[in-house]
Amino acid sequence: AITYNVLNQTKTLSAAFCCYLLMGKKQSTMQMMSLLVLLSAALVMEGVIPLDGSIFLPSYWMGGDESNINGNDTADDATLSPRHFSHGVLPIMAASFLSGLAGAITQKSLQVGNRNALLFTVELCVASLLLLLASFVTSDDGLQIRQRGFFSDWSYSTIIPILTNSAGGILVGLVIKYAGTVRKGFALIFGILLSGLVQTALDEDRSLSGEEVAGGVLAALSLWMHATNPYVQQEQQRKRQKAGEERIRISEEGATATKVMATSKATSNGTSKVARGRKSRKED
Repeated sequence: AITYNVLNQTKTLSAAFCCYLLMGKKQSTMQMMSLLVLLSAALVMEGVIPLDGSIFLPSYWMGGDESNINGNDTADDATLSPRHFSHGVLPIMAASFLSGLAGAITQKSLQVGNRNALLFTVELCVASLLLLLASFVTSDDGLQIRQRGFFSDWSYSTIIPILTNSAGGILVGLVIKYAGTVRKGFALIFGILLSGLVQTALDEDRSLSGEEVAGGVLAALSLWMHATNPYVQQEQQRKRQKAGEERIRISEEGATATKVMATSKATSNGTSKVARGRKSRKED
């Protein structure tokens, strides 16, 4: 569980990396630190990083996932098997990277390609329908749907998550177009905090946990760090820009000096002609 939660929250990091590869969008040093703070906020909210400081104890890391969850000191030997990596770590790492890659491709299509966010969302829905139809033919769930009917066990409340999920897809497209997929990662973490607040308000027996409060504070801190410290040009680029501005200034000064010299010469010629004219009149 700990391994899954940690690796699953690297989606925002992979999104920032893929945005750099596909769009050349760089992150400043402070922004990269803010992404790590955001990762810590998500892990605190999910209980992976406990607030009691036990993460710094060797028993936390030596006990394995199940020992930390159940309080059992016996290590789970299965987590050390090759299947732990091939069937656990590797798939979730690939899924997190693909999630970031998909977000970067979507952002490039919406921002660089100037696509309509609503039309793009419709296109994604059509692609999802095609994949679901393939699953409908080959999976066991599809077999049960064919046997029992598509609307079996449906109720009016079933429509609620369908509508909210649809509205969420539209909003995600707009967020990526106007804010970017990295900022969407910040929104997801705040969504976890908002879910906790709503559950606390609706359920009298549930109170906001310390992990949720601490995670919300860390998420707010990371968002402030990321928004107030944008990436700026490298020093060499700034020097080239400054050199270009200096060349423009020198050329403008040279043009001004040329105009001054031309004006002075014209004034001098005019003065000489007036003097010669006066001399001629005196001789006459």
